[in-house]
Amino acid sequence: MTKTARAAVYDAPNEPFVIREFPVRDVKDDEVLVRVTMSTICRSDIHSYQGHRPNPCPGILGHEIIGVIEQLGSAVSLDLRGDILQCGDRITWTEFFHSGPSYYCDVHDMPQKAEGVRKYGHDLADEDPHFLGGFAEYCYIQPGTGILKLPDGISDEEATPLNCGVATMISVVEASEISEGDTVVIQGLGLLGLYGCAIARFRGAKHVIGLDVVPDRLEMARKFGADHTIDISNLTPEQQIAAVREICPPDGADVAIEVCGVAAAVPTGIKMLRVGGRYTIAGLVNPNANMTLDGNELLRRWIPLRGIHNYHPRHLVEALDFVMASRDQFPFAEIVDSKFSLEQLNEAFQRAGDNTVLRAAIVP
Repeated sequence: MTKTARAAVYDAPNEPFVIREFPVRDVKDDEVLVRVTMSTICRSDIHSYQGHRPNPCPGILGHEIIGVIEQLGSAVSLDLRGDILQCGDRITWTEFFHSGPSYYCDVHDMPQKAEGVRKYGHDLADEDPHFLGGFAEYCYIQPGTGILKLPDGISDEEATPLNCGVATMISVVEASEISEGDTVVIQGLGLLGLYGCAIARFRGAKHVIGLDVVPDRLEMARKFGADHTIDISNLTPEQQIAAVREICPPDGADVAIEVCGVAAAVPTGIKMLRVGGRYTIAGLVNPNANMTLDGNELLRRWIPLRGIHNYHPRHLVEALDFVMASRDQFPFAEIVDSKFSLEQLNEAFQRAGDNTVLRAAIVP
């Protein structure tokens, strides 16, 4: 194969993306070449672009990606379900990859935390194979990636966030041990929060309470299973706590989940819980997310505190199954509310960064 393809390259934080061409080569035995059909801008992409998270430059951002297999290496044959892969298949894949022996992978079954794990959208564009991010016409899937075939019935808009937001929240809800009859508080109603509302409701939560400061997100959350939404833009922490506790007598919620990315939300959320309630941190992905907690309060009120980052490959399978089983109940396609070309990526990042769109899709 002798051709080139385009990518939107990130040269430095807060600098405009530049369209460049790189060579497209034949795959190695353990690679898959995918023609990208859609990628979406994740909040972590924005954090990288703004310089809040370290990222190699020049690079190609984007890890929420779907596409069609164009070339399949001879050593790659099956997806995560054990289904046979072939050229022309429409697929999603884990946002991270790792190969080789690993203590966390081999002993603790945590491939997402394996030593040397790498994430799509976090590699140098100048180095072979160049295309390892979503904001491009092609992407090379690397060894140690979990690949999953997509059914014909799921739209690109429903499928693209599967390998980040949906799979992550499947992992978060599992770790939070949400079960039938629980009252669940979701702090932050961006993509993670909306999926969290839907998954909690799907698992039988009695009440789902969504907190945010953006009116459109509060309205959208009601479509995704929240039966109570609270605009906290003008509320003190004490008022937020009182508002939640009024909804879930006699002593607070069973579960609270932070997906707002604000460290100060954690001590507030903990006080929304009943004795024995469970708290999960899932949105503080940037360094120095410092807070002050009263350890004695956690001890005396039996509050377990967990942090969840990324997911196991099986959660991607569960994410697809969840969306397919509940797509008549929740409007997943509405989450991707705008589309842009590669040439419009700068505009897309601006709009995603100022929250004038919920999820911006890039269609090469």
